[in-house]
Amino acid sequence: MHHASIKTADIHQAIAFYERLGFAVQTRFTAGVTLACWMEGLGGRIELMQVPKPRPAIDAFTDEHYTGYYHLSFDLTEQVESLPSWLDKLKVEVDAVGGNLKVLLAPQEQQIGEDIYEVAFLADTDGLPLEFIRRIEARSEDGR
Repeated sequence: MHHASIKTADIHQAIAFYERLGFAVQTRFTAGVTLACWMEGLGGRIELMQVPKPRPAIDAFTDEHYTGYYHLSFDLTEQVESLPSWLDKLKVEVDAVGGNLKVLLAPQEQQIGEDIYEVAFLADTDGLPLEFIRRIEARSEDGR
């Protein structure tokens, strides 16, 4: 996959948010009259596109009947030692600049297949859900 594209009401606010998560702007450009950029980080690339006359996003996280885009997921296994500690640090950084970090799901353990993960969800500046996962344990063939 080359990139995931996210439409935003305020590209400058969105860039600042994604920079806090570890992304960096690689290319700025326009798409018609729209400001846009590619950002790279956390093992992937996103495209931010500012919407000239934005409407509120659908709440894909809490609407059980919504179909379509649900979330982007970022694997922090190689970047952090603890998802709760990473989130606490991020909250302090966001609070220090007067921002608001919306936690949709606080870090919790979840078994996915044979592995145990820490899983958390945050909302970006437009309310889009972002998942952060970290593998904390891989089960062996005999289930231990």
